[in-house]
Amino acid sequence: MFQRLLHDGLLSALRRQPSVALLGPRQVGKTTLALAAGAALSAERASVYLDLESEADRAKLAQPELYLSDHADKLVILDEIHRAPGLFPVLRGLIDKGRRSGRRAGMYLLLGSASVELLAQAGESLAGRIAFLELAPLTLAETGSTDADTLWLRGGFPDSLLAANDADSLAWRRDFIRSYVEREVLQFRAGVNADLLRRLWTMLAHQQGGLLNSAALSRSLGVDVKLVNGLVSLLEQLMLLRRLPPWHANLGKRLVRSPKLYVRDSGILHALLGIPHKEALLSHPALGASWETWVIDNLLTAAGPTTQAHFYRTAAGAEVDLLLTLPDGECWAVEIKRSLSPKLERGFHSACADLQPHRRWLVYPGTDSWRMANDVQVLPLAALVAALQARSAQV
Repeated sequence: MFQRLLHDGLLSALRRQPSVALLGPRQVGKTTLALAAGAALSAERASVYLDLESEADRAKLAQPELYLSDHADKLVILDEIHRAPGLFPVLRGLIDKGRRSGRRAGMYLLLGSASVELLAQAGESLAGRIAFLELAPLTLAETGSTDADTLWLRGGFPDSLLAANDADSLAWRRDFIRSYVEREVLQFRAGVNADLLRRLWTMLAHQQGGLLNSAALSRSLGVDVKLVNGLVSLLEQLMLLRRLPPWHANLGKRLVRSPKLYVRDSGILHALLGIPHKEALLSHPALGASWETWVIDNLLTAAGPTTQAHFYRTAAGAEVDLLLTLPDGECWAVEIKRSLSPKLERGFHSACADLQPHRRWLVYPGTDSWRMANDVQVLPLAALVAALQARSAQV
């Protein structure tokens, strides 16, 4: 089993808050992580697991207050919580009852897709009683694999990564996309044409790492721009799409103000683009954008939720691929190059002159590290991930 970076953070949240929501797309490993957390806490309390997609488990909650009261001394893990939104007021009452009796943490672990509805319902009913954590697909730090290219090609969903071969992995990812289009996404946005959603998702894949232009997308699809914005936001809430915001500051510069969009998992990106194996990827026009996506996801997962991420671009051409503002306020500028002999462009130096970051990094696909001019450190992805993890541990 993979050691997830979120494991210790989840245990800490369960010891601090009466309820914790673990959010993420289907098949990303939420249930496995939740059960591992329950096992790790077994010396403190027992746990019980309910899958709300199971009729048998839903029947146990026909009278939820009675059932949950009978298990008040346990950690209750409720999977697919969005299937039973009516539980939130019940949980609130039981949490308050538990607080009055001295139990203030570790009562409920809620698992579900990162939907707008779930966040709204939980936030309203359990305000002050819940912590939210997001589980992303597997990263290089979690797999401990020396075959980074396989992780990059197949993405971080465990079933895709562990498939017997590339063909089976691609088939799994295509089924995953079809399932989300035909079932999961439409569940949260009823009435949307499945073909429209699939076309939009594919268009975004072909524009990977580009600036969001809702008007152009709506013209290409022949639909209203509000519908496009709504679907983009939904894919983002479901953790299938990343919106990387631009840096805004009063620097006297004409700054780009549109966000960049990325299909978050590199394996899903490759399936949308019809890339079956590494050789096809290496000759594909999206090669650079794909590798940039994979690097960014690895770095942001390692950095943790308290690190702010942006990109920087001016009308004059100054640009940084990724700006990380760490919890202590330190700013790191990260440039991403898929080349074994990387070179920095003038735009990066101009951006650093504007921003004056504390550290400047260039991530490349090699294994050596060295220092360039202007205090730029060239290093492999794994080394910068380790640096971010070390900083996170200090906070």
